[in-house]
Amino acid sequence: MKKVFLTAAIAVLSFATTQAQEIKFGVKAGVNVSKFGGSLPGVIDFGSIDYEYRTSFHVGGLAEIMLSDKFALQPELLYSSQGSKISEVDGNFNSESILKLDYVNVPIMAKFMPFEGFSIEAGPQVGFLISAKEDYTDSDGDANEDGIDIKDDVKSIDFALNLGVGYKLDNGILFSARYNFGLIDVDDADDVDNVDDIFEPKNRTLQVSVGYMF
Repeated sequence: MKKVFLTAAIAVLSFATTQAQEIKFGVKAGVNVSKFGGSLPGVIDFGSIDYEYRTSFHVGGLAEIMLSDKFALQPELLYSSQGSKISEVDGNFNSESILKLDYVNVPIMAKFMPFEGFSIEAGPQVGFLISAKEDYTDSDGDANEDGIDIKDDVKSIDFALNLGVGYKLDNGILFSARYNFGLIDVDDADDVDNVDDIFEPKNRTLQVSVGYMF
């Protein structure tokens, strides 16, 4: 799937650049509000599990390939810190994990601009995992630990669909809001109890950005 995405992306970008009326480059940064979506079991043998929001950031660069006055293609390269808080209650025992998943994301957004400055955006995204850490605390206080490396338990590639809106001022300053809808289960753990068959966490991330187009 990774090779298919990259091949398709290269083909689309190559075609777009040959048809481009204008190409501009820019930078952007902003806030991520992320959590895991997907299958949420509620109360099962392992206790009551809640996925909660984690706040972090993203930063990177972009190119705007104008195809017409109303349409453009916008590939981006972003460092994006995502993940989720996970709270578990099982009888008198409770615990909280903060999963910090850091990706290099490559979204390719198709932009429709119904009027000057405003855009409606949608497109696919592939993410490459570069770091996965867990901060863990429990009510017993005997297993509290920060910065646990869990990279081997998280899939190295993530695929998502992005939907959003943007607005660009005449001076090049731009604002955008985007929802990242993860398409695959990020859990790559090989659990003997088949917990992975019950939990299917997928990345869900709201991104609010400010940037500048040169």
